Amino acid sequence: MKTLDKVKSAHPCQKIEIWFQDEARFGQQGTITRVWAKTGSRPRAVRQTKYEWLYIIGAVCPETGESVGLLSPTINSDVVSLFLKQFTEEVSHDVHVLLLWDQAGFHTSKKLKIPKNMTIVLLPPYSPELNPVENLWHYLRSHYWANRIYADYDALRLAAVDAWQKAALDKEIVKSVCFTEYAWRIY
Repeated sequence: MKTLDKVKSAHPCQKIEIWFQDEARFGQQGTITRVWAKTGSRPRAVRQTKYEWLYIIGAVCPETGESVGLLSPTINSDVVSLFLKQFTEEVSHDVHVLLLWDQAGFHTSKKLKIPKNMTIVLLPPYSPELNPVENLWHYLRSHYWANRIYADYDALRLAAVDAWQKAALDKEIVKSVCFTEYAWRIY
């Protein structure tokens, strides 16, 4: 709350929006989940042996249901800086973003370029349960990526884009999946 008060007093003419950011690796070694099957039978699940993957960097605002995402073959402070630049271009000019994220090395790097209309708040270490974007990754894995294989990197990329557009760009899904009681108490 102290951080929010400081940000509000530093930016009195701007609306403050609280966003959460995280990244997820999505690859050909997909998630195996439970499936419906006849009692006593043993359903088969396809399994890929290739090791190609990509990263989805995403941020959500649980209050509005808005989200911003970027696909990347790798993740480092340069890619995160690019994401932040893209992110701030998509946010209204009268908004100051309070962005909460974990303490991954590329989040705390000196090379990271933080836009002027953004304040970063680090979540405590080893606390993914405090980041509602983790719920979105779980939703995408269970609803779109589980029990599937992808022929090549392009198919993988298209599946990631398709899942993001169907789920993360649906504001009602984001509000539902990323709702957190403590985030609402902040406002």
